[in-house]
Amino acid sequence: MTDLKRKILFIVPPKVHLLDLNGPAHIFYEAKEYGANIELHFISFDETNEIESSAGLHFSKLTHFSKFDLTDKDYIFIPGIDYGLLTNSIFLKKNEDFFKWLRQQNSNKVNICSVCTGAFLLAEATILDYKMCTTHWKYITLFENKYSLADVRHKRLFVCDENLYTSAGVSSGLDLSLFILEQEFGTKFATDIAKEVVIYFRRGELDPQLSIFLDYRNHLDDRVHLAQDFLIKNIERTVTQVELAEEVYMSARNLTRLFKKTTGITIGTFIEKLRVERAIQLLSENHKVNFVARQCGLKSTNQLRSLMKKHANSLPSTISSLDR
Repeated sequence: MTDLKRKILFIVPPKVHLLDLNGPAHIFYEAKEYGANIELHFISFDETNEIESSAGLHFSKLTHFSKFDLTDKDYIFIPGIDYGLLTNSIFLKKNEDFFKWLRQQNSNKVNICSVCTGAFLLAEATILDYKMCTTHWKYITLFENKYSLADVRHKRLFVCDENLYTSAGVSSGLDLSLFILEQEFGTKFATDIAKEVVIYFRRGELDPQLSIFLDYRNHLDDRVHLAQDFLIKNIERTVTQVELAEEVYMSARNLTRLFKKTTGITIGTFIEKLRVERAIQLLSENHKVNFVARQCGLKSTNQLRSLMKKHANSLPSTISSLDR
C-alpha cells in the first residue's frame, strides 16, 4: 500500500440522492478500514451548515469546498441531485463559485467523478466539453440536448476520460469506486473490498447500464411479464414454448407473436440473453465451466462456449477464457 495519502471529497449538494453519495462513500470507508491511506471529507456547496437530501435526511457539519488544496492524486465525487435543481437557473447561478472551483481542480488534474445526474454539474462547469462521458439512461437525451459539446456515450456503466469519471447512477457508482480502487491499489485489494460489501459481480467500464433481468420490461402486458418471470425463475432448465404458453394461458403461436411485438425480441433471443448474463455472473465468481453450463440450462460446456462466442461482443473484459 502506498504511503501517499489521498483525499477523497464527497460533495453534498442540496437534494442529493442518498445512494449516489453513500454508496461510493462506503466503498472508500471500507478501503480505509483495509489500510488504504486515504482521507474522507464531506463537502458543502456553500456556507450552509445543513443540507436536506432528496429523501428528507439532513446532513450537517460539512466543510466548505474552498478549504481544500488538491492534487492529481486526490478525488472529488459529485452525486446526483433532483433534476428540478439542474434546470433551475437561480440555483445554478448561485453556485457559480463552486463551478469556478471545479474548473480549477480540473486544470490541476484532480480526479473528478460524477454519479448519475452529477454529470450535469460537471457539464455546467464546462469541464465535459469535448470529453467522453455518460449519465443515467433516463436523462441522457436531455443531457445531450443541453450540453451539445460533451461526447456522450450511451449504454455505459461509467466512462473515463483522463481525470474525469462519469457513471450512470446508483449501483454504477459502486462499480466506478471499485474500478478506482483497482487502479490505485491493485486487483486483489479491490476484490477484497467488493467481497466485504457483498458485491461478487464487479462490472467494468464497458458493461451495459441495464441488466437483461430488467431490460425488455418497459411494457404493460401482464402476460408477457409473467412469461419473462417464468423464464428467469427456470433459467437452469429447458423450457419449451408450449410449456411457457400454458403458464400464461395462451397458445404457443399467440405468445410467440405477442412476445416479439411487445419486447422487440423473440423468446429464444431473450432466453439466450438471460443465459449469457447468468453465465457472466457465475464465471466472475470463479465457478467451474461445467457447473455454469448446468446452471444456465445448457447440456454441455461446448454449448456454453458456443453461446458465449456468439455474444462475445457483449462480454466484459474479465471473462476472457472458459478454460476452467
